[in-house]
Amino acid sequence: MGNYLLAYRGGRMADTDEERNAQMAAWGGWFGALGPAVVDAGNPFAASATLGSDGAVSDGAPSRLGGYSVVAADNLAAATELAKGCPVLTGGGAVDVYETLPIM
Repeated sequence: MGNYLLAYRGGRMADTDEERNAQMAAWGGWFGALGPAVVDAGNPFAASATLGSDGAVSDGAPSRLGGYSVVAADNLAAATELAKGCPVLTGGGAVDVYETLPIM
């Protein structure tokens, strides 16, 4: 069993309180369905910057990541299967799944 980072990209933001409540309910339902596989429900991201190897700083990261969660799974395929129910997908977003290496 290992930990896997789910990195959320894109998706549509809610325009109304009703849509926002529905989105939050969808996220709550998904996390509830994942149960003990959720290691860290994570958080959305706000402002970002990029720091280059030359020390140059620019506003906004090109990856357009919107947030993250960490789940436990037997392997990458199982973690990817867990990600298939992610609500960001219904808004046109994507989920990148990364295995984390426990070296620290």
